[in-house]
This record gives sequence, structure tokens and C-alpha cells, in this order.
Amino acid sequence: MSSSQHLALVDASSGMRRYAALANALRARVVAGEWPPGSALPSENLLAAEHQVALGTMRRALELLVEQGLIERIHGKGTFVRQGIAGGSMLRFFRFGGGGSEVPQSRIVQRQSVAATTAVARGLGVAPGEPVLRLLRLRLLAGQPCLLEEMWLPLDLFAPLTEGDPAGWDDLLYPMFARRCGVHVHRAVDQIGFGVLTAPQAAHLRLQASHPCVVVERSAYDLTGRCVEWRSTRGDAHAFHYQVTIT
Repeated sequence: MSSSQHLALVDASSGMRRYAALANALRARVVAGEWPPGSALPSENLLAAEHQVALGTMRRALELLVEQGLIERIHGKGTFVRQGIAGGSMLRFFRFGGGGSEVPQSRIVQRQSVAATTAVARGLGVAPGEPVLRLLRLRLLAGQPCLLEEMWLPLDLFAPLTEGDPAGWDDLLYPMFARRCGVHVHRAVDQIGFGVLTAPQAAHLRLQASHPCVVVERSAYDLTGRCVEWRSTRGDAHAFHYQVTIT
């Protein structure tokens, strides 16, 4: 994209503050892949000259992108596109014996390509019937099952995961998504609720059917704002623990 095209993106935003429109133009370049996650942006001086704006305007635009979590400044090194989140452990909602900050082991129980149901389509923001990848994953601490996760992924993005033995997958999926599928999870929204386990769910967790459980529903998004994962995580409600510090 040429400098004149960049400026057109900025000037086309009627009523928008110039630095905000400039931030949108920079975001578009990131989303287009010009600066992949983890890469360094050109210097502020170079960007300001390229977009033909004052240095102060460019700095304010970059500050806005930092506030939005798209980029980060590393002292002494420069400004970088954020790599994305590593996962955001569901264990923070629970207190299992010996859990601590340990990364739980993962076991893929089921993997199948299915047509999105109405609920899954709504969660992923796709059309009902669209092909999705369904994964059932068991998380374990010291060999003991602690969490059962059912997740749905858009098949057009995650087709590489339909091949090979999932036994060799990483315990942390988001870095693997980036490496194998080129999908970077930029942010996630978790919602907590409560329910009871069905007999099959309880069997995986070695609990009784109808045992009370915590249900954490996650929607995860890439840099473009597309929902790339919809997940339901279930764990023993008796182990639920969540702490909030208010200052």
C-alpha cells in the first residue's frame, strides 16, 4: 500500500480525530500482514514521514494502539506487534491440590469435523451448517483429570489440525495454533456459570453424574476481531476459586 493510499485511509474518516484515523490505518496494515505478530514497526519518524503527519500525531496514534493491546513498546528495543496471548489458564478459576502455576497436561479425547449447530454458529459467528472442527480435550494435573474442554474451531482456519496424531499436540494450544495454522489469538473473553455434569462428562472427570460443575465459556478472537475459538470448560464446582483484588 502506498503512502497516498495510507493517507486516503486517514482522510476518509469523516469526523474522526486525525490520530484515531491514523491508528486505524496502521491497524489495517497489521491485519493485512505487513507487520506480522512479533515483528518490529518502523521508527516513529519513518512512519510519520511516510504518512505525512506530525511526529506528535504519529505518537498519539501509536499510543492508542498500545492502549488497544495491538502493539507494545519494549524499552530500548522499539515498538512491536503483540504476539497474542499464550492461553490464559482456566486453572485460575479453580484450586486443585498441587496445581499452583503448573501447566496441566492435555489429552485430546475426540477430534471430528462437523457441521455447526445453531448454538455453535452463534458462538463462532458463522452460518449454521458451516464446517467446524470439534475437539474434546481433557486437562490433567499429576495424571488426575481436572478439566474437560469442548471447543469448536472454524475449519477453514484450522484444517491442518485434522491431520496427524493429536497425541503429539502441545499442552498449550494457542502457540500451536500460531505455528501450525497461522492463527494468532489476540484476546479472549471468559464467562463463568454453573451447571451439572452429564454422565459422559462426569466419567471423563471421574466424578458422579449430575455433580455440580463450573462452566467457563470462552470466545477467542484474532487480530481482525474474528472469533476463532468457542470453548466450554467444565470442572468440579467444589474446587471453584476466584479472587479479585479491588483497589
